[in-house]
Amino acid sequence: MNFLRRSVTVLALVLPSVSPAPAAVAAVRPDEVRITAAYALPGPRVHPEGIAADPRGPALYAGSFADGTVYRMTPGRRTAEVFLPAGTDGRRTANGLKVDRAGRLWVTDSSSGVIVYDTRSRRALARFTVPGDGGRFVNDLALAPDGTAYLTDSVRAVVYRVTARDLAKGGGALVPYRDLRGALEPHAPDAFTLNGIVADPAGRYLLTVDMTGGDLYRIDLAGGAVRKVVLHGGDMLHADGLELRGGRLWVVHNVDNAISRWRVAPDARSARRERRVADGALGLPTTLVRERGVLYVVRSQFDRGGPLGSGVPETPFTIAAVRGI
Repeated sequence: MNFLRRSVTVLALVLPSVSPAPAAVAAVRPDEVRITAAYALPGPRVHPEGIAADPRGPALYAGSFADGTVYRMTPGRRTAEVFLPAGTDGRRTANGLKVDRAGRLWVTDSSSGVIVYDTRSRRALARFTVPGDGGRFVNDLALAPDGTAYLTDSVRAVVYRVTARDLAKGGGALVPYRDLRGALEPHAPDAFTLNGIVADPAGRYLLTVDMTGGDLYRIDLAGGAVRKVVLHGGDMLHADGLELRGGRLWVVHNVDNAISRWRVAPDARSARRERRVADGALGLPTTLVRERGVLYVVRSQFDRGGPLGSGVPETPFTIAAVRGI
């Protein structure tokens, strides 16, 4: 999520606005992008932020930044169900979400840390918090193949780590795994930096983005080395959620209402932008997940009565299905 002022960015491709109303989806040409509403999230002030797919089945989960509600979406039902009500276990927000292979749902609360739930019983299994009273914004998280979770802090510019052993203990303090402050480009003291994060399916590295500097960073999971990824054809300014599949990286750029697609080199030391599309129908996107060739994108509407602007949001809030990129 970006609390920075909107800046003017040159877009490689701008598409005409597409109605977010539910509609039958026709075949999509290779050069055509279609944006439709996939799921509705009930509530007048949802302002969703995160989304996750259950690797064991078709369910998707989304979280509300406004009050911490977590929703579950399943095929065949246009309206999501409330999976965890607002304020459950003291959650103030629901930012990054992930479901691991054991069926545990990880939900970050930007103001405190992360809570892990059993998706069957909906019971909280563990809680990890940032110690002290200093500023923090626990934002997104990634799950490595060994089950270790890595979480970004947009205020402190650090990546936290929660191992399987930590999880078995039922909770504790979030301790920085890597501090990236020395690696980032200079920025204002109150700027948000690290945001989206993904793990290499082979367990070699993490990729995390500095939304203010527009840079992507590679963190080596064997030795911990941090290096800036060389980007060709564009940057990652205002980048939020990331999705890595088969050597391709999809990125949402929130206040730009854009999605970019990148080809990542085998060693992840460079990446080349293949395409970028922008459309107001994305509704200030914050995160995304790719399932069965479709990108499910969160329409946060943060600029309509949310943290990025006044106004009245369009309801119901929705998760968009984006095809063709």
